[in-house]
This record gives sequence, structure tokens and C-alpha cells, in this order.
Amino acid sequence: MREIVLDTETTGFDPESGDRIVEIGAVELWNHMATGETYHVYINPERSMPEEAFGVHGIGPDLLDTPRPPEKGEVTLKDKPVFAKVGQGFLDFIRDSKLVIHNASFDMKFLNAELRWMGLPQLPMDQALDTLAIARKRFPGSPASLDALCRRFNIDNTNRVLHGALLDSEILAEVYLELIGGRQPDFGLSTSAASAGGGGDDWRPTARPTPLASKITAEERAAHETFVEKLGENALWTRA
Repeated sequence: MREIVLDTETTGFDPESGDRIVEIGAVELWNHMATGETYHVYINPERSMPEEAFGVHGIGPDLLDTPRPPEKGEVTLKDKPVFAKVGQGFLDFIRDSKLVIHNASFDMKFLNAELRWMGLPQLPMDQALDTLAIARKRFPGSPASLDALCRRFNIDNTNRVLHGALLDSEILAEVYLELIGGRQPDFGLSTSAASAGGGGDDWRPTARPTPLASKITAEERAAHETFVEKLGENALWTRA
């Protein structure tokens, strides 16, 4: 089963009032395990924006209502593509997979507005799974923000100084797996669900960028080789 954990950053709260998306970040899950495939893009909103609209100093001064000198690590949006240049690529990435979003109605409202302005297909609301609603149902009366859920599940979000869409989607993926019962894959028992989710039966996990270090000691390796030698030339381990 393929799922896409998704987050957006916007210039404000209402696309019908002129607010636009400035960043999309998404993480691919397969059978509740991260595959390493991500989607991330910054977008030129083609309008000015208040600094508080992009979290804490996440955007450069080129589109701010009140100009100021740029700070280290800030993102410049004026030279980024407009949504019309990335919309189809976004749809190609998510396909018909379930979209896992915190406060899904907000992000879906903006995504569908941008897609509508391009003349592209709208995303049905039932394609989205709202982790905010799940959290409120599981923990009624308790804070359900992403930061609050990180504290509840002991998830490290110390790097979340800026409200970046890709970082937030990566953190949300961990929160989502805890909300549905812990970080345990379903052992890939449902191949039909895999096909329905758009991943295909031939999907395989990607290799680790850095292989895990071996936990076998030199003494254990030597003992194993001595044991194999005693089994004779027909031992399984000696066959080519």
C-alpha cells in the first residue's frame, strides 16, 4: 500500500483571497515504511507576503512586505518556478495514493485551488487522511499539534526551528505511524493493496545510502570459518 505524507507552506490562510502555496514537501511510504523517495519544491507565489506567513525566518527578503537584509539559510522564492510549472509533476508523484496530512482540509483547499487555476484535475477529499482528526479521536481534549504529538511519542523534532514542508512531512510520517499503532510494517501480506495503491507488485525498497556496519566480530567470523572447514567440501557454505 502506497501512501504519501504531505505538507505545504503558504502565504496565508485563504487561497480565494489571493494566498498561494510557496512550498510542498512529501514523503513516500510503502506498507507503512519510508522508501526514501521524496518530493520537494519551492514555489514563487507571484505576490508579496508577510514574514510571519512562512514560519520563523524561513524565506528570504525578496517577497516580504517589509524588506530587510537576508539571513543565513533563508530561501529566495523570486527565482523559483510558479505552480503552473510544477503542478503536473506533483500529480505525477502522488498519483492516486492516499495522502496523509495534518489538518488535511487546509492543505487540500490550497492544492485544489492551485490545480483548479491550472485547469488540472482536483484531488478528492476522500484521498486525504487527516492525522489531526485521528489524534483528536485518540486523545480527546489533549493538544494535537505536530509538536505536541512529537512530545507525546518522544519523536525528536529539535531540527524543526523553521516550518519547512519536507522536514514537517518527515516528522509527520513518524507521528502517523505511532498514531496507527507503532512503527511496525504489515509484512507485505497484501499484494492486491499494493497494486491498488499505485506502487505495483514489482516494487522493492531502495538500498540504504550507507550500508549498516557489520555486528559480527573478528573472533566470531574466525570461529565460523573454522566450523565450516570441519563440515567438509560438500558443506553448503563452500558451494559456489
